[in-house]
Amino acid sequence: MTDRLNIGVLVSGSGSNLQAIMDGCTNDTIPGRVTVVVSNKDGVFALERARNAGLPAVVINHDRYGGREYFEKALAEVLEQHGVQLICLAGFMRILSPWFIRYFSGRILNIHPALLPAFPGLHVQKRALEMGVRFSGATVHFVDDGVDTGPIVIQAVVPILPDDDVDTLSARILVQEHRIYPLAVRWFAQKRLRLVNGKVQLDAGLEHEREMTLAADKAWIHPPAS
Repeated sequence: MTDRLNIGVLVSGSGSNLQAIMDGCTNDTIPGRVTVVVSNKDGVFALERARNAGLPAVVINHDRYGGREYFEKALAEVLEQHGVQLICLAGFMRILSPWFIRYFSGRILNIHPALLPAFPGLHVQKRALEMGVRFSGATVHFVDDGVDTGPIVIQAVVPILPDDDVDTLSARILVQEHRIYPLAVRWFAQKRLRLVNGKVQLDAGLEHEREMTLAADKAWIHPPAS
């Protein structure tokens, strides 16, 4: 039996993507386990999700540290104490410094509710609707020194419907986030992700599953969910 990947999840809010990752570990979709959940804010629902699952839930409030350097050193110490091999950002609303990213190089994943490199940053659904684009979606990517600029692992595409508003579009994208984030974590745990010339390559599972797949809810997912 292969060793299970130790996953640390960083949160700042409700933690629905944390829940998707925890569920993937529970049902063995992900050959891993969440060893710690860390929030930079007190009282968020993600902490309650972690505690309900019997997981360590730690608060490192950035406002209580004398600068980002001290906050991130405390964060790194907690992650190391819990043997974290992969860090998953799940609605974590802090920009990580180059020092932190180098320290955990190649071991930080993020999910963003847009089709990167389009619409990085905040308020992405509002901006997409204002620009009149026809498709949006979600992206899982490795974290680098930029904001939402790291190598892309997997994306899911959803159409923007004529009567969409920010809430309806956000909800439809969130469904896809919960599908593709556990997939990306699973591939990392299986050592199937490789960075080649700044791009992510997925080592094939079954060759006949390499074509793009269309989900039942009309979202394109690529690479496919093999």
